[in-house]
Amino acid sequence: MPTEITPAKTTDLHQVLADHHRYWGERDLRSLHLLALVQEFGETCLIARAEDGIHGYIIGFVTPAATGYVHLVATRDDARGTGLGRRLYRAFADVAHRQGARRLKAITSLGNTGSIAFHRRLGFDVKTVDDYNGPGQAMVVFHRVLPFDAVQP
Repeated sequence: MPTEITPAKTTDLHQVLADHHRYWGERDLRSLHLLALVQEFGETCLIARAEDGIHGYIIGFVTPAATGYVHLVATRDDARGTGLGRRLYRAFADVAHRQGARRLKAITSLGNTGSIAFHRRLGFDVKTVDDYNGPGQAMVVFHRVLPFDAVQP
């Protein structure tokens, strides 16, 4: 079933939140799904939609320092392993680059081995940063330069 990647609307985020478990399993990340990001940075918040609903999404923005920051990226449980996460990242990178971004950045928790492996496959540099999220709260930080062309399909 083909998916189309388009800018997200707040109603899309409401649908994602209603089906939260399909994207995040037992991890409750609903508080990170900020409607303000979709409202203010709609061009860099993208939804992958097919006939049977939203298969995935990426929420991000371009910083004043020319960094395309990815706040969240997820694929629905039945869309994993299809290359959709890579397609979402590529679409975000294209939009961010057109908006002046020269690099991409994302973060995750130390235990999120799936995210770490995914970002490595996309060509990101991976670094653990102590106290990134406050004292004693290390995070894994991902960086890569744009354009995204150097990544294999």
